Parts: sequence; structure tokens; C-alpha cells
Amino acid sequence: MAGKTGKGRLFLRELRKIVCVVLAAAMYGFSIRNFLRSAGLLAGGFTGVSLLSQQVLLKFCGIALPLSVIYIPLNAFPALISFKFIGRRFTVYSLIMIVLSSSFADIMPDLHMTDDILLCSVFGGIINGTAIAICLLNNATSGGTDFISIFISEHYGKDAWNYIFAGNIVVLALSGMLFNWTSAMYSIILQFCSTMIIQLLYRRYQKQTLLIITEKPDEVYTVIRDCTNHDGTLFRGTGLYKGVERRMIYSVVSSDEIRRVIALIKTTDPGAFINVIKSEEVRGNFYRRPNN
Repeated sequence: MAGKTGKGRLFLRELRKIVCVVLAAAMYGFSIRNFLRSAGLLAGGFTGVSLLSQQVLLKFCGIALPLSVIYIPLNAFPALISFKFIGRRFTVYSLIMIVLSSSFADIMPDLHMTDDILLCSVFGGIINGTAIAICLLNNATSGGTDFISIFISEHYGKDAWNYIFAGNIVVLALSGMLFNWTSAMYSIILQFCSTMIIQLLYRRYQKQTLLIITEKPDEVYTVIRDCTNHDGTLFRGTGLYKGVERRMIYSVVSSDEIRRVIALIKTTDPGAFINVIKSEEVRGNFYRRPNN
């Protein structure tokens, strides 16, 4: 019975992930169709390269190709890297996202929601970033440079989205040189909005330091270890106001774990004093959950 229950939970979890990936693909395709294309904007990464290739082929060669014909083959090599170094299931979900999002971008109707290019830049970026964050929260990516970002983050333990944003600016600047500087600069606004949304919603590779003064150090440490699989260090000191001994636990956890672990600590020791500090960089052994 327990085995069946476990399989049932696993099935529901995988089904939820697939539904989220399909939803993200629909959002991503909608953004490309109704904000990027209608306003003449470009996305960053391989999506931007694909859209740029579409425009180049149409303008200089008179060839009109669907986005999926360019976007899917372009993601083949990053997908192989992801399969080898990140995880099989992560890659499979990402491939589902790549195929569906590019297909949605081709078949969705253009609703012509606004002619304001700034609104298209801002809201296109918000929807793009939200779609990518939904993917990442469900162990998938939208492909291309997202594969590269996750690869860097997995191997170096740091948030790489700002580096990807810098690379995207290069692609958009090339687009400006070939076509229209105004559209390229608005596209940079779109990419900035998208990057900010991703960093706001997906915080797996951001880290927080916990300094916890508690009367129950063993119980609090057990909570941290069981909840996050991270270790802690116990310090002993003196509370200056009362002159009594105090014990403080020092630990570093991922930012996406912080809310849950604080709630459990406060349940374990309601009198605990918790200081949360943003950690810019952590060197040394730091446990990261696998993406599979």
C-alpha cells in the first residue's frame, strides 16, 4: 500500500510539472506572438537568435521559415550538454518546453493588444520572465542560454542570469546594426524586465546566511539539516543585556528554502532570534539539490 501511495504521489508530481511546463510554453509563445513580433522586438538568447535569423532570411533571401524550424535545431547542442551534465529528466522537460513554445509562437493568433512599443517591451518581458521562472521552478528551461545559465550555476554555485543578460545585449546590438536601433534598445528593456522577473521568482542559486540565537540549538539544527540538507555551526557567547550565556547557530541555505526553514525554526523555538543576511558568494562545499 505504501509503495502504491508513493508511486501515486510521484505520478501527480510529474503530472503537475508537465502541466506547468505546458502553461509556461503557452505564455512564452503568447509573448513572442503578441508582444515581440507585433512590436518588432527581439527576445534574448536563442529565441532572439532565431527571430533575428527569421528576419535576415526574409529580408535578404526572401525565405519565410517558421520559428520552430530554426529554434529547435539551434537548441540541439545545448540540450546534449544538459543531458550529460545537468540531468536526463531536466533535459526532457526542457525539450517539451522548446517544442511547445516555438509551436505556440507559430500558431497562436496575433491579438494586436497595443501599438505602444514600450508597453510591449515591459509586458512582453514580464510574461517571458514569468514563463521561464515557471519552467525553472519545475526543473525545466526554455532552452538555449537558459541551459548555459543552469550549467554555470550548477558548476560554480552562483546566479548566472546577469551574465546571460550581458550576452543577450550583444545579440540585440547586432540586431540594431542590421535593422533598427530603436527596436533593439526597446528589446534590451524587454530583456531587462525578463531577467528581473526571473531573479525575483527563481532564487535557487541565491544564498542566505542564517544567524539564529536559540535556547534549543540541537532541535533547531535538526530542523535545518532535515529541511535543507545543509549543516550549521554552533557559537557560544554572552548576552550583554542579561549577562547570560547564549548559543548561536550559523548556517547558509538557498534563498528558495529560507521562508520554509524560518517557519519551521519558529515552530520549534518561538523565542528564537533570527537574522537573515544575503550572501553574495559562498566558496567551499555547499549542497545543491539535483535537477532530476
